[in-house]
Amino acid sequence: MTRLFLSWSAVGVTIASFESDDPVKCSSRRVTGHRQTIRSAQKSRGRRSFMTIRVQLNAGSIDEIKADTVIIPVARRGKEAVGLPQGLSGIDRRLGGRISDALAAGDFRAGSGERLVVYGPRDGDIVRCILLGQGDGDSIDADALRQLGGRIGRETNRANVGRVTVVVPHGAGLTPDRSAPLLAEGALLGAYKFDRHQTSGRKTKRTGSLQITYARKLKSLASVRTKVKQSCWVAESQRQARDLSNEPPNVLYPESLAAASRRMAREVGLRCQVMAVPELEKRGYGAILAVGQGSRRPPRMITLEHGATAKRKKAGTLALIGKGITFDSGGLSLKTAGGMLEMKHDMSGASTVFGAMRAIALLDLPIHVVGVIAAAENMPSSNAYRPSDIITTGSGQTVEIVNTDAEGRVVLADALHHAVKTYTPDAMIDVATLTGAAMVAFGTAATAGLGNDEELLDEIRMAGERAGEVVWPMPLLDEHEKATRSKIADWKNSGGRVAGVSTAGAFLRGFVGDTPWVHLDIAGTGMTASTTPLHVGGGTGVGVRMLTEWVRTRCE
Repeated sequence: MTRLFLSWSAVGVTIASFESDDPVKCSSRRVTGHRQTIRSAQKSRGRRSFMTIRVQLNAGSIDEIKADTVIIPVARRGKEAVGLPQGLSGIDRRLGGRISDALAAGDFRAGSGERLVVYGPRDGDIVRCILLGQGDGDSIDADALRQLGGRIGRETNRANVGRVTVVVPHGAGLTPDRSAPLLAEGALLGAYKFDRHQTSGRKTKRTGSLQITYARKLKSLASVRTKVKQSCWVAESQRQARDLSNEPPNVLYPESLAAASRRMAREVGLRCQVMAVPELEKRGYGAILAVGQGSRRPPRMITLEHGATAKRKKAGTLALIGKGITFDSGGLSLKTAGGMLEMKHDMSGASTVFGAMRAIALLDLPIHVVGVIAAAENMPSSNAYRPSDIITTGSGQTVEIVNTDAEGRVVLADALHHAVKTYTPDAMIDVATLTGAAMVAFGTAATAGLGNDEELLDEIRMAGERAGEVVWPMPLLDEHEKATRSKIADWKNSGGRVAGVSTAGAFLRGFVGDTPWVHLDIAGTGMTASTTPLHVGGGTGVGVRMLTEWVRTRCE
């Protein structure tokens, strides 16, 4: 019997509430490249949710399995009756034939999303067996495997036990090198919970192991192990992006986001630079300063850099830009109470860049990548910027403020200019919860994408398809730019309600120069109120997998 054991812990992001950016206050242990040797330095409030993925590859009998819970994915074959999957008769015998009895009775049709629990004998070593329906066995694509992994992760949380084993039967698309990474990735995402601020049940045990078991003859295990480990790195980075997005605004604000970025950078070997108000003033970054001037929490511009060597810069430079409005009240153009309720998520673009840069560092991708986060809090006060103000951005261009609630594009103007001027990237992607128009157009089903380079937009769309994240192209026409031109300044920060996604994109295009650029509006996909196999309510971390996949492809 040949076995591979791979253990991995998904840990939470460290958030520190600091009034300064003193790096001494953000101590943690460092790792470099793709070798991770740390757990989280944080002792978070309340319960911590993390799960160990343990992958066991068997080249023989699976009858030796001992687990509190056994999970078996079951596919159907057209109109045929659902039978016991090949190679699982031994487990059925240990459960007293209860699985085959349930299938024979027609209690389980293996439909997508269907679930059946079969309990074992009291004196047995398997407490329960859970059958998860996959639907048609001929349609198990990558996204279906990832979704199946998410359901498995949910079962791990539901069981609340230490030992959960998934037995993957023979079937199309279920080879270990293809399915194991996707199942592990999905399980980590599906098991995610944000409950660190809950004080009840602190002592409840929630650390368990998930063991994925195959009955296969395998020539090599090394490639499977590497793929699973890399999938776990990406999924964990997306979980950390969710943590940032879900933190309340009294915990996560520009200074504490900067502190968290510094800590993460030291842990994975990124360079991190934080520009506070004096440096922003020195550089003339009047856009981010204007948005942040109404809050007692001053703005920060955070830069994360991977692969800053001559060799990797020769391979190219890519820039990822994130909108980091840690709370958006609308400013003096005040939102309604209901409209403000979820505005802690208005920094989801920043959390995506944070997570993607972490994953890129852990994967040690051989290319130069820069992440720029424009962090500010948009608040009303006697110091707040006003409708009718004209501000001067870092590029020297002027912007007439017609709506202080259109602040995201304003801070991005300085962030985009900073990336272009400082790093001269070969391609640049910005991610932002920018417009309600994107949510109206697509709901939570797709991210709106547009840019000045069709080939680059297609690269992003294809990377999203491989990562299980949908990007839908939107037009960017001269008419949209005309709508954002001001009569008394170079630009105005809103083109009105019509074509909101495209007019916002036209504004941003004015600050990228000739750099190939794509804008991703995640207003609909960056947060959700619904539960799916991969998401619970709150921040989704959308874009982490897609951007990581895009950078990985650029390295090929």
